[in-house]
Amino acid sequence: MDLDAVPQEGNRTHAGLRKAIYARDAQGRMVVAPSAGWEVEEIVTTQAVDAMAAEAEAARLRVQQGSASTLEYWMSARRMDVPLLAQSTGLWQWRVRRHLQPARFARLSSSLLDRYAQALGLSAEQLRHLP
Repeated sequence: MDLDAVPQEGNRTHAGLRKAIYARDAQGRMVVAPSAGWEVEEIVTTQAVDAMAAEAEAARLRVQQGSASTLEYWMSARRMDVPLLAQSTGLWQWRVRRHLQPARFARLSSSLLDRYAQALGLSAEQLRHLP
């Protein structure tokens, strides 16, 4: 991309900030150029955020119906998936998947709840309940 072609349309998802993009200057060198973003980027980002919010709401409904633990809701609300939560807690993925079941989650030790709470940025008490 040439330096004069760096998008400057603006992007609400950047909250007024700029981001760095590599572009080619007049001498053919790659330089860092500030960009305000562009409309397509804003549309895609907004759609992705909406999809994640819809997944969190679906998880909330599963928790309310009793088919999922509150861990599933908080994991979705914090935009995490099983591999990321497993990595953040130091647990195996199969263990995290088991804890998404309400009966198994209800029997977790306080130390395991604390690990999940810390990874999700919550207290153990908040982790046990929907907001």
